[in-house]
Amino acid sequence: MRRVTQLAAAATATAALALTVTACGESSSDSGGGEKGKGVGLAFDVGGRDDHSFNEAAARGTDRAKKELGVKVKQMTAGNNETEATREQRLTSLAEAGYDPVIGVGFNYGKSINKVAKDFPDTTFGVVDSGSEQKNVAGMTFAEHEASYLVGVAAAKKTKSKKVSFIGGVDNALIQKFEAGYVKGVKDTDPKIKVEVDYLYKESDKGFNDPARAKDMAKGMLGRGNDVIYTAAGQSGAGSIEEVSKKKGAWAIGVDSDQYRQKGLEKYRGAILTSAVKNVDVAVFDLIKSVKDDKPMTGDLTFDLKKDGVSVATSGGFIDDIKDDVDKASKKIADGEVKVPSTP
Repeated sequence: MRRVTQLAAAATATAALALTVTACGESSSDSGGGEKGKGVGLAFDVGGRDDHSFNEAAARGTDRAKKELGVKVKQMTAGNNETEATREQRLTSLAEAGYDPVIGVGFNYGKSINKVAKDFPDTTFGVVDSGSEQKNVAGMTFAEHEASYLVGVAAAKKTKSKKVSFIGGVDNALIQKFEAGYVKGVKDTDPKIKVEVDYLYKESDKGFNDPARAKDMAKGMLGRGNDVIYTAAGQSGAGSIEEVSKKKGAWAIGVDSDQYRQKGLEKYRGAILTSAVKNVDVAVFDLIKSVKDDKPMTGDLTFDLKKDGVSVATSGGFIDDIKDDVDKASKKIADGEVKVPSTP
């Protein structure tokens, strides 16, 4: 699949915070201290590093930074339905300890990272899927709807039943972008195809960390004749993919990472048609490198299809036969001929 080559744009924690760190799943290649330049502080969304999807994509960026730039990394993970105060404590503890940049993975960190950044003007902060409101914050957002449109084209070309479906983790504006692009891609390809849409949770971010619920929802959809299911739900997607793999002739579509290549999903590879990929790893790496080069990226940074900020995975070769259709749709989006909606 295509990768982004370069994205353009150019005090010790208190005891109470230490307890919070422990409770939130700290893992680190470094400990103690409070000096600047300790490395990168990465705060995961719910599901943690091993979600095989969104968080994993960000983690690959820090893995690359460790290997190529020699930086150290502190990783921490959010719990379900956290308060703003808890997120603020996590980010504050990283900044106070001297990590720079401090990166929040997921829109849930949008408000807290911009608030904490005001207290640490000499530290660079980054947030994935949310905007920048401070001079020292890089807001990294992606055109998820565009990649979703393309996997919608693939779904429409591969369905035999003329019934496909979408599972979202949480019914919010971000995940609705995935839904909107997918449905548009399907309908533009074949308006006769029926698209069933459902969400695991209305508000609770447990929707990104509940594989069992996704598995049950996928089972119901398969039972109603849907033979392609696109799931945008973080770690929950593993449950959906597992269920789809049990149905002969059915396809699962992955999200954020190339899920065909995820070791934790290896046994289901034969059912993963493709994935709508967000190149979060390269965005994270480039932010880290910009700080190390003393030219920190800040402001709102948008990575779309035209910039190769999103892409469609071709691992497994399952969409090789429809590559021309996907490529044509991709070119139309990049050229502005097709406008992909970001809301259903």
